[in-house]
Amino acid sequence: MKQNSNWKIIHDKYPFEKLIEATFLALKEKGNSASNTEIFNKIIEILNIDDNFLEIMHLDTQKSELEYQLAWARTYLKSFGIITNSSRGVWSITPEFAKFANINPQEIIEEFNKNKKIKENKQKDKVLEQKLEYVEENEEFQTWKNRLFKILTNMNPFAFEILAQRLLRECGFVDVEVTKKTGDGGIDGTGKFKLNGIFTFNVAFQCKRYSGSVSASAIRDFRGSLTTDIEKGLFITTGSFTRDAKEEAMKSGKKQIDLIDGEEFMEKLAQYGLGLKEIKDYEIDEKFFNNI
Repeated sequence: MKQNSNWKIIHDKYPFEKLIEATFLALKEKGNSASNTEIFNKIIEILNIDDNFLEIMHLDTQKSELEYQLAWARTYLKSFGIITNSSRGVWSITPEFAKFANINPQEIIEEFNKNKKIKENKQKDKVLEQKLEYVEENEEFQTWKNRLFKILTNMNPFAFEILAQRLLRECGFVDVEVTKKTGDGGIDGTGKFKLNGIFTFNVAFQCKRYSGSVSASAIRDFRGSLTTDIEKGLFITTGSFTRDAKEEAMKSGKKQIDLIDGEEFMEKLAQYGLGLKEIKDYEIDEKFFNNI
């Protein structure tokens, strides 16, 4: 796991051992399975994490430092066989550990580091070692996402709106139009979404190329721009949303605002193959060949 000054700020308050343990407990409380968002929100509750720590970003990514470290916590737990994830991004506790009330984070860290050292010692060729060091990255923070994030945040604002329009069409929206007017009150486009082929909603969306977090005030401003004929609002960003922003978006008694953060936006681009092409690879089982 890469370390930096922001890592130390988080680690001093919430040691990595605590994050591993909290991840396991969060899954337990969610019925042994949950999405990344559900796990993250439950950990905030379990550790009573202060909002200030949620705003600390990891290097030049669209992720907070806390999210980055929690992704590594899941990787450590997965390597130990405690949790697994589906192709749809749902994490679950494996049957072997489903009945466990708690775990030993230090044992997990020691085992992970031991296995890592074994792998490193097997790399005798210096070129291979350098290649391993380059590609060795948390599976949830693959290099393609980092590169794509930089591309998205450097796009022309209108081009990014056009990209969002294309993605919404792939997601089932129709009559998607990008607003070209200035001073439109924050609305970048509109469209219609038909739910289950029956119910149709008029939707307005806003796109923000942020590297940081969208605040609650931005959500309130967007909501204030929605006209009476708009049933739903959709806020798209390359960054993330603060906890207050998420709460504001779902505030009862007000028009609901759906949120798509940078992580979900990139996953959707990959899902529909917009500017991305999947490359398949193979892991070689050397024992298989050695034992023939």
